[in-house]
Amino acid sequence: MRVLVAPDAFGGTLTAPEAARAIIEGWRRHAPDDELHAAAMADGGPGFVDVLHQGTGGDLEVATVRGPVGADVPVTILHADGTAYVESAQACGLHLADPQDPLHATTYGVGQAIGAALDAGARRVVVGLGGSATNDGGAGLLAALGATADVGLDAGPDGLAGVTQVDLAPARARLDGVELVIAADVDVQLLGMFGATKTFGPQKGLTDEEIIAVDGILDRFVEATCGSTPAERRVADAKGAGAAGGLGFALMLLGGEVVSGIDLVAEAVGLTAQADAHDLVVTGEGTYDFSSRAGKVVYGVASVAGSAARPCIVLAGQVLVGSREMRAMGVESAYSVSDLVGLDAAMGEPHASLAALAERVARTWSPRHED
Repeated sequence: MRVLVAPDAFGGTLTAPEAARAIIEGWRRHAPDDELHAAAMADGGPGFVDVLHQGTGGDLEVATVRGPVGADVPVTILHADGTAYVESAQACGLHLADPQDPLHATTYGVGQAIGAALDAGARRVVVGLGGSATNDGGAGLLAALGATADVGLDAGPDGLAGVTQVDLAPARARLDGVELVIAADVDVQLLGMFGATKTFGPQKGLTDEEIIAVDGILDRFVEATCGSTPAERRVADAKGAGAAGGLGFALMLLGGEVVSGIDLVAEAVGLTAQADAHDLVVTGEGTYDFSSRAGKVVYGVASVAGSAARPCIVLAGQVLVGSREMRAMGVESAYSVSDLVGLDAAMGEPHASLAALAERVARTWSPRHED
């Protein structure tokens, strides 16, 4: 039996390559004769550059940029075939915000990383969005690339309070002649009930009262950058504008085009051809819930497997969807690490716990091997 193992990262406990290794290790305990191949995946969020580098090769450049709460952090830029790939989570990810400070966290470092890619001669830049600690509408990114305003753009949403004027011309000039691609992990809009702040603000540390205030600040930021009419503000309603706390919006203002992050990665690593060559596709993520359908790895991998007429199963830290929703995503079955070993063990010993789950799942999906 040939098994393709194509997981995402597991919520800060395992990178995608580490998750793939754990699944393969556990699976082999039961089915040592199966052919298992790893194809670590990403959707634009954490691991985006690492996964693409494994799949496409290229050269890595390290730059130092401002992190979301002030301290400098290193980012790795991948240069491959004339394209520079930047992972926003390396500059403003949740793992860098300790303690969380969503009212002041900035995307300035993402703009610095893009600037470093431009300085290296890139004429096509792909920015992976996902896993951010920020909710500043991408104002910090715009500032790093030269935009100015009548308030500070690099101090998070709180610094944007009272904004009335933003000059994007210097930032747009910096990107003149550059193809800008936005690899988004979600397709949410910027504002409102289903926007970035309401949907993802709580996980970044915003209270209910702060969510209302920040959404209002970003509404005025949209007016200052775009105008007041519905037609002028349309970009804020576009799918992906709310990705990474509004980084999608800022990049759209600079001419960026939104694509699905998982589709981009799947094409780069040849996932369709790999699925065709296997009997079963195994994917996974930290929490498998309904949001997984909105541009995430599990849904993308399941779609590829379905096109290849191959069954797809999910191994996840937690499974929070029912069988009906699962089938709607093209997934045959899903299995939970926390249900097997408990949440504490799942978080405290993620490799061993995921391997144990894979061993048990292999008993169902792989023919029994006798000693």
